[in-house]
Amino acid sequence: MGGNDSNLEAGFSIQYLKEIHLFGQTVYITTTHISLLIVSIALIILAVVVNRKVKKAKPEDTPGTLQNIFELAVEAIDNMVHGIMGDNDKRFRNYIATVMLFVGIANISGLFGLRPPTADYGVTLPLGLITFAMIHYCGLKKNKMQHLTALFKPTPILFPINLIGEIAVPLSLSLRLFGNVLSGTVMMGLIYGLLSPPITTGIPAILHVYFDIFSGLIQTYVFCMLTMVYINDKISD
Repeated sequence: MGGNDSNLEAGFSIQYLKEIHLFGQTVYITTTHISLLIVSIALIILAVVVNRKVKKAKPEDTPGTLQNIFELAVEAIDNMVHGIMGDNDKRFRNYIATVMLFVGIANISGLFGLRPPTADYGVTLPLGLITFAMIHYCGLKKNKMQHLTALFKPTPILFPINLIGEIAVPLSLSLRLFGNVLSGTVMMGLIYGLLSPPITTGIPAILHVYFDIFSGLIQTYVFCMLTMVYINDKISD
């Protein structure tokens, strides 16, 4: 029974792989670090390959499959950012595209045998904090001190509520992404731990389509959409 429990735990828990001692401190290398490294390397390689193909392509050449896919993806992201942010789209579409690619690939990395990095709150919280910093940086740049005095409107009595509302932004962004991805990771870990090997070749494949692809991509879209809405709310006229 103890062996089965350890197998179930190993299916979805963060595993410590190695200890490194630096400056008197112990640093643990976990499955999250490995997954993040693999996802980052994959994105860099993909960006370099697509960049070279686009640069080498001539106007009279027929675009290849990879180029067509990424041209459609870039066009779709540009249209999405423009539809939500309007004339401010050019300032933020590179950031939104980067976040969308990173979060999207991280969410579906479970298809390749990795533990999704976004199932670790230590990954989603920094993403929420980066968005939080960008929201208020853009707000201060646009509205100067009025960005801060808005916390006391329409009456100073509401300052605590307004402040809590602002602090809740990175928490809601990070917890929503973390909770949805972790729930799918836990479900798949339980399924792989409970089913026998002959069955695990069929049923889990169908569930991966929902938990990794459908749910993962939906959460990617929601994270990016809310990021744009929050930023646009601070910089709109």
